[in-house]
Amino acid sequence: MSLPTDPYRPVPPLLPRAMVTRFPETPSQTGGPYVHIGLAPQQAGFDIFDNNFGNVLVTDETEGERIVLEGRVIDGTGTPVRDALLESWQANAHGRYAHPDDAQDKDLDPNFRGWGRTGGDFETGVFTIETIKPGAVTNPDGSVSAPHILLVIFARGINLGLHTRVYFEDEAGLNAEDPVLKGIEWEVRRNTLIASRSERDGRTVYTIDIRLQDTPDGGAETVFFDI
Repeated sequence: MSLPTDPYRPVPPLLPRAMVTRFPETPSQTGGPYVHIGLAPQQAGFDIFDNNFGNVLVTDETEGERIVLEGRVIDGTGTPVRDALLESWQANAHGRYAHPDDAQDKDLDPNFRGWGRTGGDFETGVFTIETIKPGAVTNPDGSVSAPHILLVIFARGINLGLHTRVYFEDEAGLNAEDPVLKGIEWEVRRNTLIASRSERDGRTVYTIDIRLQDTPDGGAETVFFDI
């Protein structure tokens, strides 16, 4: 086959237009049922790695107030999702993230990475994250975000991770000025993001339930963010 000699003659496309425009979307896949083996092997009983991104984010040298964040992922029937997986991301005690895009003039903590991964207990569904209470974050526009922890939830039947935040009930002043919380019109919805504080066995524990839907006991669905 010879190419046309006329330089101004249109060159036919490599593929017919119908073939180009009708490629189907690549299918997605839910998390599970073996997600813990690959992402949280120790929890699944596989001690195959020396280091794991687990639920303990602190060392003896980490700066800040030690806290435990605990809770459950609850489905629409009010039943704990016992095999959910969660990832957390937060600022350090000074309010700065361990990320090159965070240009705040605040101290970094070399002993705190800010990121963790854990699942719920296979019997009770309770998850725990041992970390420090994050500081307030100054946003690029000058507004201030109240101390919070970002969570992403993965589970069977969830095609894409669900993004939410956890704020702290004892930061009422900063919570009232937080731009994200202020953007949620209904107080009952804002309250789904607030963890309650208690003291237990000498440790500060913040507790929150992540509700995937409204539940029969009157619990409101957690606010999730479209990211």
